[in-house]
Amino acid sequence: MNWLILILAGLFEVGFTTCLGKAKESTGNTSMFWIFGFFLSLSLSMYLLFRATQSLPMGTAYAVWTGIGAVGTVIVGIFFFDEPATFWRLFFMVTLIGSIVGLKAVAN
Repeated sequence: MNWLILILAGLFEVGFTTCLGKAKESTGNTSMFWIFGFFLSLSLSMYLLFRATQSLPMGTAYAVWTGIGAVGTVIVGIFFFDEPATFWRLFFMVTLIGSIVGLKAVAN
């Protein structure tokens, strides 16, 4: 169950980075909507990370949370912010995913 909480925390990390990017692109009330989403996602992500670390090793949980956020943010950037999907970006994203899976495999 704590791994699911950690995955959800990582997805909210993707949410707050996405909201940050959208807030940067927008103005007026739309910008405020994205800023609200940023703070809500940030708060939920941190709370869920805290909950997950109650029973998972801190170093492993933080690395997995960061990895989910990094990979998810790259994917969102490619699909929604027209960022390049170069071979090397995708290569290192795959190696990061492999590292996350490896950390989970060796966690107690």
